Amino acid sequence: MSGIGGYGNCVGVPTVGGEVNFHSAYNGNILVNAMTVGLAQQDRIFYSAASGPGNPVIYVGSKTGKDGIHGATMASAEFDEDSEEKRPTVQVGDPFTEKLLIEACLELMATDTIVAIQDMGAAGLTCSTFEMCSKGGTGIEMNLNAVPIREADMTPYEIMLSESQERMLMVLEPGKEHIAQAIFEKWELAFAVVGTLTDSGRMVLLKDGKEVADLPIDPLAEASPEYDRPWVETPKADVVAPDCVAHGDWTESLKKLIGAPDLASRRWVWEQYDHMVMGDTVQCPGGDAAVVRIHDSERGLAITTDCTPRYVKADPFEGGKQAVAETWRNLTATGARPLAITDNLNFGNPEKPPIMGQMVGAIKGIGEACLALDTPVVSGNVSLYNETDGEPILPTPTIGAIGIIDNLDQTATVGFKADGDAVILIGGADTVTDGWLGQSLYLRDLHSIEEGAPPPVDLAQERVTGDAVRALITAEQVNACHDVADGGVAIALAEMALSGDIGVTIDTGSDASAPWLFGEDQGRYLVTCGADEAGDIVQAMTDAGITARQIGTTGGDAVSIAGGASVSVKDLRDLHEGWFPSYMAA
Repeated sequence: MSGIGGYGNCVGVPTVGGEVNFHSAYNGNILVNAMTVGLAQQDRIFYSAASGPGNPVIYVGSKTGKDGIHGATMASAEFDEDSEEKRPTVQVGDPFTEKLLIEACLELMATDTIVAIQDMGAAGLTCSTFEMCSKGGTGIEMNLNAVPIREADMTPYEIMLSESQERMLMVLEPGKEHIAQAIFEKWELAFAVVGTLTDSGRMVLLKDGKEVADLPIDPLAEASPEYDRPWVETPKADVVAPDCVAHGDWTESLKKLIGAPDLASRRWVWEQYDHMVMGDTVQCPGGDAAVVRIHDSERGLAITTDCTPRYVKADPFEGGKQAVAETWRNLTATGARPLAITDNLNFGNPEKPPIMGQMVGAIKGIGEACLALDTPVVSGNVSLYNETDGEPILPTPTIGAIGIIDNLDQTATVGFKADGDAVILIGGADTVTDGWLGQSLYLRDLHSIEEGAPPPVDLAQERVTGDAVRALITAEQVNACHDVADGGVAIALAEMALSGDIGVTIDTGSDASAPWLFGEDQGRYLVTCGADEAGDIVQAMTDAGITARQIGTTGGDAVSIAGGASVSVKDLRDLHEGWFPSYMAA
């Protein structure tokens, strides 16, 4: 938390959303996935393909140290009792230098100087040079004596594999080095001409006037081994019957879940971040998706990340579909039109057939969902071998997604807005007795059962329902909107009540069962509207082949079932807001 907050706050990029989950499977491998979203002029996009033999290769940013050497190889190994001995020195991040580097690069990009540019990430200079030359079909001759270093007597091996942060590599048009040098020296950053592109297709490294390496580019960049690993499909789990457990007092269940680790407020986390820097954050953390204004316009971006690892473990294919569908639903609930996703595939050791089977199933599910929901995968990465002493993490294909909002006046937020609004449940089955309990937090947290098949995702219906809900928001026919996810309808209603500080009475016409209240059936939204408009909205949904029914009315200071028990919004808030600070204080 401190690292994300410290770097993001200092570099001046708002941290606007996120997802936090808990499970003992991550005790040895804590996952931290980060997605950064930026805007670029379509005609000013720069690429990393190095071209033009004879063009100079330029190093800019911080000096190279011995930090982070072997960081990439450590990331591709399991942890065991000897892992501590193999840990690399950790990269030392400096957000203030990063801010200078960003500004200097943007200033240079405003000139007609750059041929290619790439950051130095995993494996440092080695990765950036090989990738840039391979993409452009060139070679490179590099003088390692020219590389700015901050530690004496660094070997060529250390210089090439250092993962020191805040560094960029670029190819410039010949004769324009002085333009770049003036800019980077103004920003007090290192600048050095470290090499020249060649047409040899090889990497030649010089140190102290001697050739210390001569390697072909493509065999390392393009001809790396391709594995067709054996895999075993995850066995299908049985569907959990709605009456698999004795259902107690629903208010006690709600109180326990709203303060449980996976559903408690994340305020303790996001208050450590600056989510308002740059002044364009429209919807703060805590909703279905963050909403950020496109500067000096009335348009906006909606941004979200999501994954339900317990679903993926039980059924990788359905879990992969659900991860994409959930982000699509989160964007839709704000009124945004989903555009694209990125994926971060976190798994255990792929050399084990069951783990490889998880990857295969999840990727197939992600692919099917992206096709059905028209959301291309535009980037991504993979983190494998996440195991400690042979115990893998839960399969965690984290999905990040963005959507576009054409008019920020036509958006929806989670919180109830006024007393007397109708609450309508859109999507799912038309019943108040059944619900999908398999892999639910209700089963896990209240009954210690981690069993059953996860809720299936009907992608065709997901598309129809989401498009209809988005149309309601764009037409300004609803006052609030929230997708139904972990914890089911009861948790979604409680979150809306907490966000708006207004209670709600659930009136379903018959006794709502625990499976209906806490089941995690997919493809559902809760919306509110004026009481007079409820009938028209329900009828419009029904005409479109979408299940919809009014299930309650906002008002008061409690979440209650008509004629039955209730729990106050204040009590829910104390439980919801209290868990994280109490846990961290301990």
